[in-house]
Amino acid sequence: MKEKVILAYSGGLDTTAIIPWLKENFDYEVICVCVDCGQGNELDGLEERAKLSGATKLYIEDIVDDFCENYIVPCVQAHAVYENKYLLGTSMARPAIVKRLVEIARKEGAAAICHGATGKGNDQIRFELGIKALAPDLKIIAPWRNSLWKLDSRESEIEYCHQHGIDLPFAADSSYSRDRNIWHISHEGLELEDPANEPNYEHLLVLGVTPEKAPDEGEYVTLSFEKGVPVAINGESMKVADIIRKLNQIGGKHGIGIIDIVENRVVGMKSRGVYETPGGTILYEAHQQLEELILDRDCYRTKAEMGALLAQVIYEGKWFTPLCEAIRAFITSTQEYVTGEVKFKLYKGNIIKAGTTSPYSLYNESLASFTTGDLYDHHDADGFINLFGLSTKVRAMKMLEVEKKGQ
Repeated sequence: MKEKVILAYSGGLDTTAIIPWLKENFDYEVICVCVDCGQGNELDGLEERAKLSGATKLYIEDIVDDFCENYIVPCVQAHAVYENKYLLGTSMARPAIVKRLVEIARKEGAAAICHGATGKGNDQIRFELGIKALAPDLKIIAPWRNSLWKLDSRESEIEYCHQHGIDLPFAADSSYSRDRNIWHISHEGLELEDPANEPNYEHLLVLGVTPEKAPDEGEYVTLSFEKGVPVAINGESMKVADIIRKLNQIGGKHGIGIIDIVENRVVGMKSRGVYETPGGTILYEAHQQLEELILDRDCYRTKAEMGALLAQVIYEGKWFTPLCEAIRAFITSTQEYVTGEVKFKLYKGNIIKAGTTSPYSLYNESLASFTTGDLYDHHDADGFINLFGLSTKVRAMKMLEVEKKGQ
């Protein structure tokens, strides 16, 4: 019997060409696994395409709910943002995909897992670190880094497929390189390769419109959270995946969540891309507005630091590590009382606060108002400021003393 290899399959040109390449160079039985994280109509016609290309079998695995509840929600709770802009749409999907690839590999008794990520990007790291963590005994095949892989362009891949009797509807003309799931869609390539160029939003956008083309009327939305998890929109209870879908639709209409970023890849180079994350941008903002009321000062500050660290860890493909597990445990502990409602208005790319309530709010109107209440005596600030500024005053006194001696 031939050894089996699990191919992380998208149905695109790269992974289509990889199927005959694997059979030709390794004599593997190729089993394709397409992990559905909410790619939508990108999954249409995959089974016929995979088998036409020489695969023995195709799994299409729907993990949308798992992705939303066990990967997206922890990132929302942490307010994990990479380099102040990127909401980790691709980064947090990869460990979810890897977990299912390993599960299918075990089920099929496969000897290896193959992925189509290039040698320049982050995904090769994310896929391979995940596989090493979950299945260190499995071989990993990365064609783009393999000396046997001679296909260096779309044209050469199309020609290779034709030579192997695979006539598929892939055009050689250039197009954006995209990654899509329920959370976001990313765009790279074409005019975006030069940071001096403005993005061609007319040609580029998929999930929404620019703020200029958004409605002239704003729209109010209320989001409800329980222990940091979104549970309802405008009073209607929904599972997390449906909340994201609904917010994508509403946010896209109002031009929310479009970013143009030059990011630092793990491999050391800079990369420019445009990301659309309408629903995610709304969720992040609403969750943070709720936490402003509930978390105390020290916890809020420390959580911000841990959220930034979590974003770095996930971006680098280290989801299945003790550090990531420990950070997420800390984040989870901070969410015990993050329950309440956040109301906001969406208007031409903006998310405008319109009121936040929580039974666990630490905001005390008596303390915050300018009138003197029972909990606070203005005179108490005298001693506090004396002690809080003591080191500053002592240093200033010493500098005066040194200056006088110098004269």
